[in-house]
Amino acid sequence: MKKIDIANSTAPTTSKTITLDEPIVRGDTVISEITIRRPKAGALRGVSLMDLGNLSVAALQTVLPRITQPTLTAQEVAGMDPADLTEIGSEVAIFLVKKADRLAAFPNT
Repeated sequence: MKKIDIANSTAPTTSKTITLDEPIVRGDTVISEITIRRPKAGALRGVSLMDLGNLSVAALQTVLPRITQPTLTAQEVAGMDPADLTEIGSEVAIFLVKKADRLAAFPNT
């Protein structure tokens, strides 16, 4: 198995872990970190890419349950702290950018 040097790689980032400012409480479980994976086209069905790029809460409520670990519900997304939702939504928007453009704009992603 080939080891990839992430710091110097041109491979697309396939996931990103976000530490929440305001953890989500699910019963006895406290979720303080969310890992989002780069969505495939199927995870984006029924959602406007423009809405995702504009960080539409409704679009994020649809897509995030499909690409988060642990899997968030639409209600949990709706109840998120706005700063956490903005950070996660921004990462989703970065995933939508072509690799060359992403590397030019965000050299460390």
